[in-house]
Amino acid sequence: MITLKRLRLLTVLLACLATHAHAERIKDIATVQGVRSNQLVGYGLVVGLPSSGDKTKFTGQSLRSMLARLGVRLPADVDPKSKNIAAVSIVADLPPFAKQGQKIDVTVSSIGDAKSLRGGMLLMSPLKGADGQVYAIAQGNLVVSGVSATAQSGSSITVNNPSVGRINGGATVERSVNNAFANGRELIFDLYTPDFTTANLMAAAINKELGENTAKAIDATSVSVRAPLNPSQKVTFTSMVENINVAPDDAPARVIINSRSGTVVINGKVIVKPAAVSHGNLSVTISERPQVSQPNALANGQTAVTPQSQVAVKEEKNQMFLFNPGVSLNEIVQSVNNVGASPGDLMAILEALKAAGSIHAELIII
Repeated sequence: MITLKRLRLLTVLLACLATHAHAERIKDIATVQGVRSNQLVGYGLVVGLPSSGDKTKFTGQSLRSMLARLGVRLPADVDPKSKNIAAVSIVADLPPFAKQGQKIDVTVSSIGDAKSLRGGMLLMSPLKGADGQVYAIAQGNLVVSGVSATAQSGSSITVNNPSVGRINGGATVERSVNNAFANGRELIFDLYTPDFTTANLMAAAINKELGENTAKAIDATSVSVRAPLNPSQKVTFTSMVENINVAPDDAPARVIINSRSGTVVINGKVIVKPAAVSHGNLSVTISERPQVSQPNALANGQTAVTPQSQVAVKEEKNQMFLFNPGVSLNEIVQSVNNVGASPGDLMAILEALKAAGSIHAELIII
């Protein structure tokens, strides 16, 4: 049960009442199976920081290891406590079909106690995939949007996050990832939102444009399409399929309620069965009006304050909502708005209708 007192008076009513769906390209609602990006991760050092680097021991160990690979060996009893370096993690997405020598963007994040990465430069660091192989090498100057400042009194201010930065084109691809696009006689398109009807409509649209039995729906997500064996012809064929227009089926009837913000989202497929809902509030007001008792001038009494309370009970006029068979979202909203009900009242009405079985829609509370 939602506590209505904690909800903001904010309601968003999303009414999709169009009688026909708008056609969309297949490339906007589906993706080719196997054509995907891959995540890369690495570890490195950022140098050149203005005394805002790490103070952790593993950063000194990393510096010692890096210098050893470059031919500089520090004595065993020397602890390189440098304040201008920071240990960082590096992440990047390797796009599909990325070739050797191409540039990709990287995000660099401090993993120690560095105060800021502003002004730093990332030294050459390998980026590995899930299989442990090196797929890219990252290096370059960081662009940090965050900033922090500290006064001598100890007060400080921070804007955004100064311990995270980006390097546009900061990594060079060293290894390509093989995919199954050039292999096989079929292309499989996966819908972003699984739906049996949309998958069937998508297969029918492809068959209409490219001939019967060219495509078939495998399940609610995937549609298989016969394609040429020649890789160059397959690229042209995929481009043709991607630009075929499909009218996706409407989403199922659904009501989403955000109990924290008081937001209500209702799609246009919500239909109400016959129902009558009475909704009203009972308010109790308690007021204190103390009375002062003042004795006569010749009396020996003392001034006293006598408490006096007044309790008033007011029952607001009940609002009766009558919904006829097949009532649409538009009529629900109009009937609730006409009586001046709040978003909290709308939530209570929707929950009551769902409990009574008058709304055949999925009710999601987040």
